[in-house]
Amino acid sequence: MKIMTNMVNKAQGFGLSLITKMASSDVLDQLKLRKFVEKSLYQGSKAGYKTLSKTQKAFKTNKDLHKQRLNNQEKSLFDLSYSEDQQMTIDTMSQFAADILYPLAASADQNENFPTELWQYIEELGLNFYALPEALGGVAAEKNILSNVLIAEHLAKGDFSLAAGMLSTFSVINAITQWGSEQVQALYLNSFAQDSSIRASFAIQEVTPAFNPYQLKTKAISRDGQYFIQGEKTLVLLAESADIFLVSAELNGQAEVFILRRDESIQFKKSPAMGLKATETATLIFNQTPALRLGDEDFNYTAFLDFGNLMWCAMAVGTCEAVKKYCIEYANERTAFGEPISHRQSVAFMIADMAIEIDAMRMLILNAASLAESGQTFHREAYLARLLCAEKAMKIGTDGVQILGGHGFTKEHPVERWYRDLRATAIVHSGLHA
Repeated sequence: MKIMTNMVNKAQGFGLSLITKMASSDVLDQLKLRKFVEKSLYQGSKAGYKTLSKTQKAFKTNKDLHKQRLNNQEKSLFDLSYSEDQQMTIDTMSQFAADILYPLAASADQNENFPTELWQYIEELGLNFYALPEALGGVAAEKNILSNVLIAEHLAKGDFSLAAGMLSTFSVINAITQWGSEQVQALYLNSFAQDSSIRASFAIQEVTPAFNPYQLKTKAISRDGQYFIQGEKTLVLLAESADIFLVSAELNGQAEVFILRRDESIQFKKSPAMGLKATETATLIFNQTPALRLGDEDFNYTAFLDFGNLMWCAMAVGTCEAVKKYCIEYANERTAFGEPISHRQSVAFMIADMAIEIDAMRMLILNAASLAESGQTFHREAYLARLLCAEKAMKIGTDGVQILGGHGFTKEHPVERWYRDLRATAIVHSGLHA
Protein backbone atom coordinates (compact mmCIF):
# COMPACT_ATOMS: atom_id res chain seq x y z
CA MET A 1 0.00 0.00 0.00
CA LYS A 2 2.89 2.35 0.92
CA ILE A 3 4.63 1.62 -2.40
CA MET A 4 1.40 2.25 -4.30
CA THR A 5 0.90 5.59 -2.46
CA ASN A 6 4.47 6.67 -3.31
CA MET A 7 3.91 5.79 -6.96
CA VAL A 8 0.69 7.82 -7.04
CA ASN A 9 2.40 10.74 -5.34
CA LYS A 10 5.28 10.65 -7.90
CA ALA A 11 2.78 10.50 -10.74
CA GLN A 12 0.85 13.44 -9.37
CA GLY A 13 4.11 15.36 -8.87
CA PHE A 14 5.00 14.75 -12.53
CA GLY A 15 1.51 15.82 -13.56
CA LEU A 16 1.76 19.06 -11.62
CA SER A 17 5.18 19.75 -13.19
CA LEU A 18 3.70 19.16 -16.65
CA ILE A 19 0.78 21.49 -15.92
CA THR A 20 3.20 24.22 -14.84
CA LYS A 21 5.29 23.91 -18.00
CA MET A 22 2.27 23.87 -20.29
CA ALA A 23 0.67 26.83 -18.54
CA SER A 24 3.73 28.97 -19.32
CA SER A 25 3.84 27.95 -23.01
CA ASP A 26 2.71 30.30 -25.80
CA VAL A 27 1.87 27.39 -28.11
CA LEU A 28 -1.49 26.79 -26.41
CA ASP A 29 -2.55 30.36 -27.16
CA GLN A 30 -1.36 30.17 -30.76
CA LEU A 31 -3.39 26.99 -31.35
CA LYS A 32 -6.34 28.26 -29.26
CA LEU A 33 -6.19 25.13 -27.11
CA ARG A 34 -5.47 26.66 -23.71
CA LYS A 35 -9.02 26.36 -22.29
CA PHE A 36 -9.47 22.81 -23.57
CA VAL A 37 -6.12 21.56 -22.26
CA GLU A 38 -6.46 23.31 -18.91
CA LYS A 39 -9.92 21.83 -18.42
CA SER A 40 -8.67 18.35 -19.33
CA LEU A 41 -5.70 18.60 -16.99
CA TYR A 42 -7.89 19.90 -14.20
CA GLN A 43 -10.36 17.03 -14.57
CA GLY A 44 -7.53 14.48 -14.73
CA SER A 45 -5.87 15.90 -11.65
CA LYS A 46 -9.18 16.01 -9.84
CA ALA A 47 -9.88 12.38 -10.73
CA GLY A 48 -6.42 11.39 -9.48
CA TYR A 49 -6.94 12.99 -6.12
CA LYS A 50 -10.45 11.55 -5.87
CA THR A 51 -9.08 8.05 -6.43
CA LEU A 52 -6.55 8.52 -3.60
CA SER A 53 -8.97 9.75 -0.86
CA LYS A 54 -11.32 7.18 -0.24
CA THR A 55 -31.25 9.47 42.00
CA GLN A 56 -34.35 7.41 41.68
CA LYS A 57 -33.47 5.84 38.52
CA ALA A 58 -33.61 2.13 37.74
CA PHE A 59 -30.18 0.73 36.95
CA LYS A 60 -30.64 -2.85 35.75
CA THR A 61 -27.75 -5.09 34.84
CA ASN A 62 -28.03 -7.00 31.56
CA LYS A 63 -26.29 -10.29 32.39
CA ASP A 64 -26.34 -11.37 28.74
CA LEU A 65 -24.45 -8.28 27.54
CA HIS A 66 -20.83 -8.83 26.57
CA LYS A 67 -18.29 -6.03 26.48
CA GLN A 68 -19.02 -3.58 23.66
CA ARG A 69 -16.20 -2.18 21.56
CA LEU A 70 -16.80 -0.40 18.26
CA ASN A 71 -14.54 -1.33 15.35
CA ASN A 72 -12.14 1.14 13.77
CA GLN A 73 -13.29 2.57 10.48
CA GLU A 74 -11.38 1.41 7.42
CA LYS A 75 -9.88 4.36 5.59
CA SER A 76 -6.59 5.05 3.86
CA LEU A 77 -6.35 8.82 4.08
CA PHE A 78 -7.98 11.77 5.81
CA ASP A 79 -11.02 12.45 3.65
CA LEU A 80 -12.37 16.00 3.65
CA SER A 81 -15.70 15.03 2.10
CA TYR A 82 -18.68 14.19 4.30
CA SER A 83 -20.68 11.04 3.87
CA GLU A 84 -24.38 11.27 3.09
CA ASP A 85 -25.23 10.41 6.73
CA GLN A 86 -22.79 13.01 8.05
CA GLN A 87 -24.21 15.71 5.80
CA MET A 88 -27.73 14.84 6.93
CA THR A 89 -26.57 15.04 10.57
CA ILE A 90 -24.95 18.44 9.94
CA ASP A 91 -28.12 19.78 8.33
CA THR A 92 -30.30 18.48 11.18
CA MET A 93 -28.10 19.88 13.95
CA SER A 94 -27.64 23.23 12.21
CA GLN A 95 -31.39 23.61 11.76
CA PHE A 96 -32.00 22.65 15.39
CA ALA A 97 -29.36 25.14 16.55
CA ALA A 98 -30.94 27.96 14.55
CA ASP A 99 -34.58 27.20 15.34
CA ILE A 100 -34.36 26.03 18.97
CA LEU A 101 -31.04 26.76 20.70
CA TYR A 102 -30.40 30.31 19.52
CA PRO A 103 -33.83 31.67 20.59
CA LEU A 104 -33.44 30.05 24.04
CA ALA A 105 -29.85 31.10 24.66
CA ALA A 106 -30.21 34.68 25.89
CA SER A 107 -32.79 33.92 28.60
CA ALA A 108 -30.96 30.73 29.62
CA ASP A 109 -27.78 32.74 30.14
CA GLN A 110 -29.59 35.55 31.94
CA ASN A 111 -31.45 33.17 34.29
CA GLU A 112 -28.44 30.82 34.65
CA ASN A 113 -30.52 27.73 33.99
CA PHE A 114 -30.72 24.95 31.43
CA PRO A 115 -34.13 25.12 29.70
CA THR A 116 -36.26 22.14 30.78
CA GLU A 117 -37.76 21.78 27.30
CA LEU A 118 -34.34 20.82 25.93
CA TRP A 119 -34.49 17.48 27.75
CA GLN A 120 -37.48 16.56 25.62
CA TYR A 121 -35.77 17.79 22.48
CA ILE A 122 -32.77 15.56 23.26
CA GLU A 123 -35.10 12.55 23.34
CA GLU A 124 -36.89 13.61 20.15
CA LEU A 125 -33.58 14.08 18.33
CA GLY A 126 -32.50 10.66 19.54
CA LEU A 127 -29.16 12.28 20.33
CA ASN A 128 -28.04 9.70 22.89
CA PHE A 129 -28.77 6.84 20.49
CA TYR A 130 -25.99 8.15 18.22
CA ALA A 131 -23.61 6.96 20.97
CA LEU A 132 -25.27 3.66 21.95
CA PRO A 133 -24.06 0.50 20.16
CA GLU A 134 -26.46 -1.34 17.88
CA ALA A 135 -26.56 -4.28 20.31
CA LEU A 136 -28.44 -2.03 22.73
CA GLY A 137 -30.80 -0.42 20.24
CA GLY A 138 -28.52 2.45 19.29
CA VAL A 139 -27.18 3.34 15.85
CA ALA A 140 -23.42 3.19 16.50
CA ALA A 141 -21.96 0.29 14.50
CA GLU A 142 -18.41 1.63 14.43
CA LYS A 143 -16.46 4.54 15.85
CA ASN A 144 -18.12 7.77 14.74
CA ILE A 145 -15.69 10.30 16.21
CA LEU A 146 -15.76 12.55 13.17
CA SER A 147 -19.55 12.61 13.20
CA ASN A 148 -19.53 13.35 16.94
CA VAL A 149 -17.32 16.42 16.58
CA LEU A 150 -19.51 17.60 13.68
CA ILE A 151 -22.57 17.27 15.94
CA ALA A 152 -20.80 19.35 18.61
CA GLU A 153 -19.73 22.03 16.15
CA HIS A 154 -23.10 22.54 14.54
CA LEU A 155 -25.08 22.50 17.79
CA ALA A 156 -22.72 25.16 19.16
CA LYS A 157 -23.69 27.49 16.33
CA GLY A 158 -26.87 28.00 18.33
CA ASP A 159 -25.16 28.39 21.71
CA PHE A 160 -21.98 27.09 23.32
CA SER A 161 -23.45 26.50 26.79
CA LEU A 162 -26.65 24.82 25.64
CA ALA A 163 -24.70 22.58 23.26
CA ALA A 164 -22.38 21.55 26.11
CA GLY A 165 -25.38 20.68 28.28
CA MET A 166 -27.06 18.68 25.52
CA LEU A 167 -23.89 16.71 24.84
CA SER A 168 -23.14 15.84 28.46
CA THR A 169 -25.04 12.53 28.67
CA PHE A 170 -24.21 11.74 25.04
CA SER A 171 -20.51 12.07 25.86
CA VAL A 172 -20.73 9.89 28.97
CA ILE A 173 -22.29 7.12 26.86
CA ASN A 174 -19.45 7.52 24.34
CA ALA A 175 -16.87 7.19 27.12
CA ILE A 176 -18.52 4.08 28.59
CA THR A 177 -18.75 2.49 25.14
CA GLN A 178 -15.12 3.31 24.39
CA TRP A 179 -13.55 2.46 27.75
CA GLY A 180 -16.08 0.75 30.02
CA SER A 181 -15.33 -2.62 31.58
CA GLU A 182 -17.79 -5.43 31.00
CA GLN A 183 -19.31 -4.86 34.46
CA VAL A 184 -19.73 -1.13 33.89
CA GLN A 185 -21.23 -1.58 30.42
CA ALA A 186 -23.64 -4.30 31.47
CA LEU A 187 -25.03 -2.02 34.16
CA TYR A 188 -24.89 1.48 32.70
CA LEU A 189 -25.18 1.06 28.91
CA ASN A 190 -28.15 -1.19 29.46
CA SER A 191 -29.67 1.42 31.81
CA PHE A 192 -29.22 4.22 29.25
CA ALA A 193 -30.88 2.06 26.62
CA GLN A 194 -33.85 1.24 28.88
CA ASP A 195 -34.38 4.69 30.44
CA SER A 196 -33.82 7.76 28.27
CA SER A 197 -34.38 10.09 31.25
CA ILE A 198 -31.08 9.13 32.91
CA ARG A 199 -28.69 12.09 32.87
CA ALA A 200 -24.95 12.08 33.26
CA SER A 201 -22.03 14.47 33.54
CA PHE A 202 -18.27 14.67 33.98
CA ALA A 203 -16.32 15.85 37.03
CA ILE A 204 -12.75 16.54 35.89
CA GLN A 205 -11.84 20.14 36.83
CA GLU A 206 -10.44 20.89 40.29
CA VAL A 207 -10.11 24.08 42.33
CA THR A 208 -6.42 24.44 41.54
CA PRO A 209 -4.55 27.32 39.85
CA ALA A 210 -3.34 26.22 36.40
CA PHE A 211 -5.12 22.91 36.88
CA ASN A 212 -3.27 19.90 35.47
CA PRO A 213 -5.59 16.91 34.83
CA TYR A 214 -2.64 14.56 35.40
CA GLN A 215 -2.02 15.90 38.90
CA LEU A 216 -5.21 15.27 40.83
CA LYS A 217 -6.11 16.11 44.41
CA THR A 218 -9.21 13.92 44.26
CA LYS A 219 -8.26 10.43 45.46
CA ALA A 220 -9.69 6.97 44.90
CA ILE A 221 -9.31 4.49 47.74
CA SER A 222 -9.59 0.74 47.26
CA ARG A 223 -11.07 -1.17 50.19
CA ASP A 224 -12.36 -4.76 50.16
CA GLY A 225 -12.61 -4.74 46.38
CA GLN A 226 -14.66 -1.52 46.36
CA TYR A 227 -13.54 1.97 45.33
CA PHE A 228 -14.38 5.15 47.25
CA ILE A 229 -13.86 8.74 46.04
CA GLN A 230 -12.63 11.54 48.29
CA GLY A 231 -12.11 15.09 47.05
CA GLU A 232 -13.62 18.08 45.29
CA LYS A 233 -14.47 18.92 41.69
CA THR A 234 -15.62 22.23 40.25
CA LEU A 235 -17.34 23.55 37.11
CA VAL A 236 -19.34 20.33 36.75
CA LEU A 237 -21.94 20.81 34.02
CA LEU A 238 -25.57 20.23 35.02
CA ALA A 239 -24.35 18.75 38.30
CA GLU A 240 -27.62 19.00 40.22
CA SER A 241 -29.66 17.22 37.54
CA ALA A 242 -27.20 14.41 36.78
CA ASP A 243 -27.84 10.86 38.00
CA ILE A 244 -24.33 9.57 37.41
CA PHE A 245 -20.87 11.12 37.11
CA LEU A 246 -17.58 10.20 35.48
CA VAL A 247 -14.94 11.41 37.93
CA SER A 248 -11.18 11.60 37.46
CA ALA A 249 -9.19 10.64 40.56
CA GLU A 250 -5.74 9.46 41.54
CA LEU A 251 -5.35 5.76 42.27
CA ASN A 252 -1.98 4.42 43.38
CA GLY A 253 -0.23 7.46 41.94
CA GLN A 254 -1.98 7.24 38.54
CA ALA A 255 -4.88 9.26 37.12
CA GLU A 256 -7.95 7.08 36.53
CA VAL A 257 -11.65 7.62 35.80
CA PHE A 258 -14.48 6.27 37.94
CA ILE A 259 -18.23 6.11 37.51
CA LEU A 260 -20.50 6.77 40.44
CA ARG A 261 -24.15 7.43 41.16
CA ARG A 262 -25.61 10.48 42.79
CA ASP A 263 -26.07 9.81 46.50
CA GLU A 264 -26.19 11.50 49.90
CA SER A 265 -22.42 11.43 50.36
CA ILE A 266 -22.02 14.08 47.62
CA GLN A 267 -22.31 17.75 48.58
CA PHE A 268 -23.42 20.21 45.90
CA LYS A 269 -22.39 23.85 45.90
CA LYS A 270 -23.35 26.21 43.10
CA SER A 271 -20.31 27.75 41.40
CA PRO A 272 -21.42 30.20 38.69
CA ALA A 273 -18.66 31.21 36.30
CA MET A 274 -17.96 34.02 33.84
CA GLY A 275 -19.40 31.89 31.05
CA LEU A 276 -21.28 28.60 30.66
CA LYS A 277 -24.04 30.06 32.83
CA ALA A 278 -26.81 28.02 31.21
CA THR A 279 -25.04 24.78 32.21
CA GLU A 280 -25.68 25.49 35.92
CA THR A 281 -22.07 24.73 36.86
CA ALA A 282 -21.54 23.48 40.42
CA THR A 283 -18.85 22.18 42.76
CA LEU A 284 -19.10 18.59 43.99
CA ILE A 285 -17.54 17.43 47.25
CA PHE A 286 -17.12 13.65 47.54
CA ASN A 287 -16.89 12.04 50.96
CA GLN A 288 -16.07 8.35 50.62
CA THR A 289 -18.51 8.06 47.73
CA PRO A 290 -18.70 4.48 46.37
CA ALA A 291 -17.67 4.10 42.74
CA LEU A 292 -16.76 1.65 39.99
CA ARG A 293 -13.58 1.92 37.96
CA LEU A 294 -14.56 2.91 34.43
CA GLY A 295 -12.13 0.82 32.42
CA ASP A 296 -9.82 -2.11 32.69
CA GLU A 297 -6.60 -3.03 30.91
CA ASP A 298 -7.34 -1.09 27.70
CA PHE A 299 -8.17 2.24 29.38
CA ASN A 300 -6.06 5.18 28.16
CA TYR A 301 -6.36 8.30 30.32
CA THR A 302 -4.50 10.52 27.84
CA ALA A 303 -6.81 9.52 24.99
CA PHE A 304 -9.80 10.03 27.31
CA LEU A 305 -8.70 13.66 27.80
CA ASP A 306 -7.90 14.10 24.11
CA PHE A 307 -11.43 13.06 23.10
CA GLY A 308 -12.79 15.65 25.52
CA ASN A 309 -10.54 18.34 24.08
CA LEU A 310 -11.74 17.57 20.55
CA MET A 311 -15.38 18.00 21.56
CA TRP A 312 -14.62 21.22 23.44
CA CYS A 313 -12.69 22.58 20.46
CA ALA A 314 -15.47 21.60 18.05
CA MET A 315 -17.97 23.60 20.10
CA ALA A 316 -15.55 26.54 20.03
CA VAL A 317 -15.45 26.36 16.21
CA GLY A 318 -19.24 26.33 16.00
CA THR A 319 -19.51 29.36 18.27
CA CYS A 320 -16.79 31.18 16.32
CA GLU A 321 -18.82 30.57 13.16
CA ALA A 322 -21.77 32.22 14.89
CA VAL A 323 -19.58 35.21 15.84
CA LYS A 324 -18.30 35.57 12.28
CA LYS A 325 -21.78 35.38 10.76
CA TYR A 326 -23.19 37.93 13.21
CA CYS A 327 -20.28 40.31 12.63
CA ILE A 328 -20.66 40.14 8.85
CA GLU A 329 -24.36 40.99 9.08
CA TYR A 330 -23.69 43.79 11.59
CA ALA A 331 -20.83 45.27 9.56
CA ASN A 332 -22.94 45.33 6.39
CA GLU A 333 -25.89 47.01 8.13
CA ARG A 334 -24.04 49.42 10.43
CA THR A 335 -23.18 52.70 8.68
CA ALA A 336 -20.63 55.34 9.62
CA PHE A 337 -19.80 58.45 7.58
CA GLY A 338 -22.32 57.44 4.96
CA GLU A 339 -21.20 53.86 4.24
CA PRO A 340 -21.29 50.41 5.86
CA ILE A 341 -18.40 49.80 8.23
CA SER A 342 -17.64 46.61 6.25
CA HIS A 343 -16.14 48.94 3.61
CA ARG A 344 -13.35 49.82 6.02
CA GLN A 345 -10.28 47.66 5.58
CA SER A 346 -9.67 47.32 9.32
CA VAL A 347 -13.10 45.70 9.77
CA ALA A 348 -12.98 43.63 6.58
CA PHE A 349 -9.51 42.27 7.43
CA MET A 350 -10.62 41.38 10.95
CA ILE A 351 -13.53 39.33 9.60
CA ALA A 352 -11.29 37.73 6.96
CA ASP A 353 -8.88 36.70 9.71
CA MET A 354 -11.79 35.09 11.56
CA ALA A 355 -12.61 32.96 8.52
CA ILE A 356 -8.97 31.87 8.08
CA GLU A 357 -8.56 31.00 11.75
CA ILE A 358 -11.84 29.07 11.89
CA ASP A 359 -10.83 26.95 8.90
CA ALA A 360 -7.43 26.25 10.47
CA MET A 361 -9.07 25.23 13.76
CA ARG A 362 -11.53 22.95 11.99
CA MET A 363 -8.82 21.28 9.90
CA LEU A 364 -6.77 20.36 12.97
CA ILE A 365 -9.84 19.00 14.76
CA LEU A 366 -11.02 16.93 11.80
CA ASN A 367 -7.52 15.60 11.20
CA ALA A 368 -7.24 14.43 14.81
CA ALA A 369 -10.76 12.97 14.74
CA SER A 370 -10.04 11.11 11.50
CA LEU A 371 -6.90 9.53 12.96
CA ALA A 372 -8.73 8.56 16.16
CA GLU A 373 -11.61 7.09 14.18
CA SER A 374 -9.28 4.77 12.27
CA GLY A 375 -7.53 3.64 15.45
CA GLN A 376 -4.29 5.56 14.91
CA THR A 377 -2.36 7.68 17.41
CA PHE A 378 -3.83 11.17 17.54
CA HIS A 379 -2.46 12.75 20.74
CA ARG A 380 -0.17 15.19 18.92
CA GLU A 381 -2.94 16.36 16.59
CA ALA A 382 -5.45 16.73 19.46
CA TYR A 383 -2.91 18.69 21.49
CA LEU A 384 -2.20 21.05 18.58
CA ALA A 385 -5.93 21.51 18.01
CA ARG A 386 -6.43 22.48 21.66
CA LEU A 387 -3.52 24.95 21.57
CA LEU A 388 -4.79 26.64 18.41
CA CYS A 389 -8.44 26.69 19.48
CA ALA A 390 -7.59 28.03 22.94
CA GLU A 391 -5.76 30.97 21.38
CA LYS A 392 -7.89 31.72 18.34
CA ALA A 393 -11.29 31.21 19.98
CA MET A 394 -10.47 33.93 22.50
CA LYS A 395 -9.15 36.19 19.73
CA ILE A 396 -12.28 35.73 17.61
CA GLY A 397 -14.49 36.42 20.63
CA THR A 398 -12.51 39.58 21.38
CA ASP A 399 -12.58 40.74 17.76
CA GLY A 400 -16.33 40.15 17.63
CA VAL A 401 -16.85 42.49 20.58
CA GLN A 402 -14.45 44.99 18.98
CA ILE A 403 -16.30 45.07 15.64
CA LEU A 404 -19.58 45.85 17.38
CA GLY A 405 -17.90 48.57 19.43
CA GLY A 406 -20.11 49.75 22.29
CA HIS A 407 -22.85 47.35 21.20
CA GLY A 408 -20.46 44.45 21.70
CA PHE A 409 -20.33 45.27 25.41
CA THR A 410 -24.09 45.06 25.92
CA LYS A 411 -26.47 42.12 26.34
CA GLU A 412 -28.56 43.52 23.51
CA HIS A 413 -26.29 41.55 21.19
CA PRO A 414 -25.18 37.92 21.68
CA VAL A 415 -21.48 38.58 20.99
CA GLU A 416 -20.66 39.37 24.63
CA ARG A 417 -22.16 36.01 25.66
CA TRP A 418 -20.16 34.17 23.03
CA TYR A 419 -17.03 36.01 24.17
CA ARG A 420 -17.56 34.83 27.76
CA ASP A 421 -18.26 31.24 26.73
CA LEU A 422 -15.33 31.02 24.31
CA ARG A 423 -12.85 31.94 27.03
CA ALA A 424 -13.65 28.59 28.65
CA THR A 425 -11.91 26.82 25.74
CA ALA A 426 -8.49 27.56 27.23
CA ILE A 427 -9.50 27.02 30.85
CA VAL A 428 -11.97 24.18 31.31
CA HIS A 429 -11.28 20.45 31.01
CA SER A 430 -14.89 19.50 30.44
CA GLY A 431 -14.44 15.77 30.01
CA LEU A 432 -16.90 15.65 27.09
CA HIS A 433 -16.11 12.62 24.96
CA ALA A 434 -16.25 12.19 21.20
